[in-house]
Amino acid sequence: MSLVLYGHPFSSYTQKVLIALYENGTPFEFRCIGPETPQHSAEWSRRWPLRKFPLLVDGERDIAETSIIIEYLQLAHPGPVRLLPADPMAALDVRFLDRFFDLHVMNAAQHAVDGALTGDSVKRQEGLALAVKKLEVAYAWLEGQLAGRTWAAPGEDFTLADCAAAPSLFYADWTHRISDAFPVLRAYRSRLLARPSFARAVNEARRFRPLFPLGAPDRD
Repeated sequence: MSLVLYGHPFSSYTQKVLIALYENGTPFEFRCIGPETPQHSAEWSRRWPLRKFPLLVDGERDIAETSIIIEYLQLAHPGPVRLLPADPMAALDVRFLDRFFDLHVMNAAQHAVDGALTGDSVKRQEGLALAVKKLEVAYAWLEGQLAGRTWAAPGEDFTLADCAAAPSLFYADWTHRISDAFPVLRAYRSRLLARPSFARAVNEARRFRPLFPLGAPDRD
């Protein structure tokens, strides 16, 4: 049985895993979760009752949580691009940055998205205000952290941290624009968008942009 990935193309966390799969040209079947594919939703729910995507299925094994999925792929289905360094201390740096992008960029932006999804104008403004506050702190930290680097971690390698950074910064910038005060971060986001693996994920999700509750900007 080939690898199967349950998720949605417009989901940031699905994109994170898609980047890893595309980087290594790993064969897999994508099963989109949505109203038009109730059979996929039913099987996904049966396998992962917490109903969070993406979910990777490898034979009889179900693997949840994006960082774990990507590490699993490196162990069980390695490819030419090593997304987690062999050196334990270097791997620790990559794991930390991976968590930073998930917890302090993507989750920060999610406050604004969740507020908008309520349909309540007050909650929308409160969610956006909280997102802006948290993202400004994250942007400032990243501006210093990324100085002199091509990718997120030290060295020249594209890693798990960049898989996390790409969709995080993509949607965060839609939520609260990365200003000209952060030129290093803006340039890094542009490099991520130019990376073929992420460019493919972005293009595959393009038709779903009307779903963005804050209003998708006419760019990227």
